Amino acid sequence: MQRSQKARFTKMKYRLKTFSTSREFDDAGWLLDDEQCVTPSLIRALYRERQIRFGDKIEGIFRFEDWLPTHRRLSGSCAPVTYKSEGLARHLGLKNLYITLSGYYPQRGVTMSSATFKETEAYTVCARMDRHERRTLVVASAGNTARAFARVCSENNIPLLLCVPLDYIDSLWSEKPLNDCVKMVCVESGADYFDAIHLSNVVVKSEKFFAEGGAKNVARRDGMATTMLSATEFIGRIPDYYFQAVGSGTGAIAAWEANLRLIEDGRFGDHKARLVLSQNVPFTPMCDAWNSGERALADYPEDEARRDAGEIIAKVLSNRRPPYSIAGGLFDALTDTAGVFTKHTNEEVETAMALFERLEGVDIFPAAGTAVASLLSYFGENRGALEKGNVMLNITGGGYERLKQERELIPMKPCHIFKITDSQQEILDIVENL
Repeated sequence: MQRSQKARFTKMKYRLKTFSTSREFDDAGWLLDDEQCVTPSLIRALYRERQIRFGDKIEGIFRFEDWLPTHRRLSGSCAPVTYKSEGLARHLGLKNLYITLSGYYPQRGVTMSSATFKETEAYTVCARMDRHERRTLVVASAGNTARAFARVCSENNIPLLLCVPLDYIDSLWSEKPLNDCVKMVCVESGADYFDAIHLSNVVVKSEKFFAEGGAKNVARRDGMATTMLSATEFIGRIPDYYFQAVGSGTGAIAAWEANLRLIEDGRFGDHKARLVLSQNVPFTPMCDAWNSGERALADYPEDEARRDAGEIIAKVLSNRRPPYSIAGGLFDALTDTAGVFTKHTNEEVETAMALFERLEGVDIFPAAGTAVASLLSYFGENRGALEKGNVMLNITGGGYERLKQERELIPMKPCHIFKITDSQQEILDIVENL
């Protein structure tokens, strides 16, 4: 790193950089955008430490602290764990298949009690916050993210309001009774994830609340990027292939960004892992756009989107306003890595889930099952290429059945259920008095 670059980082851990313009600037607390950029673009964190130092596993997610935009450490975190597959690898005939596992599987050293890799982003987002913040954090979720943020905020006394579709409430539970600082509101039956996002956007118009930011939040992306860091550390080099199912695509963008940092690190190779991403039929807007060569997503009528979201088994993969087209988003990540997009039916996902549990010893969620289905499909057409490379399979959630056997899980209940047609003023009047 040049001396002038070092000087900029003397008093700070990271700076921010706009993808589309390359402008660098300091983080003034909770920036989600570059105010000087006239076109929509993601911003990225630039870290003072060019070469990452991997901490001890006992440090949880903060063992990757060098490349996290955090200002403090929170208690209770667990980092993703990577191991070399035996069962699934033997089934496919792959010598170098590596599984990066997030969830609850103590035998592998993974103890995320929300059973999802969304804990990685929840810890880092909350650790980026000013400890003296008085406003309430607002998070929209289709299930997994809500469980993760509920746990982290409850255990660390951080005020939180969750916005969730009522039809997805069966996936919302906690290991322990939640702190009163955590509240949840829902959108009526028939609503989807985008309706929950819309609700959250209305809520943050109140000065009492502030938005978590989704994919725009560098802490969310860099927290999720720890899956790529885990795999690279274990393998000793950047993987050649990266498999994951996507709803917003934020995790895949994060993996790509981590890949670029690892190249700059200089110790793990200079290649880019091919992103092999997947969605669950019939909700496949990003897959369809990519395979049609389109940067812009096709128009998705609300009624049709809600219907399709209701039909898929992997409910968390149903974001109809994902960061796909934005500069630095998923389209750019796929383009830069010669990426591939596949789509799979509920039946294919269920078959993949059962196969993984039988061969690897842990149950997984449908989103992770979609990634396994993608690996099975891609392997069938590209066996020779996969046999020559290091393959990373990102299992983003699992161990729920094991967790249920060991602990009594508590269902999360909403404080209020909104109608899709409720006005902004009606929503604000209610949430400000929760």
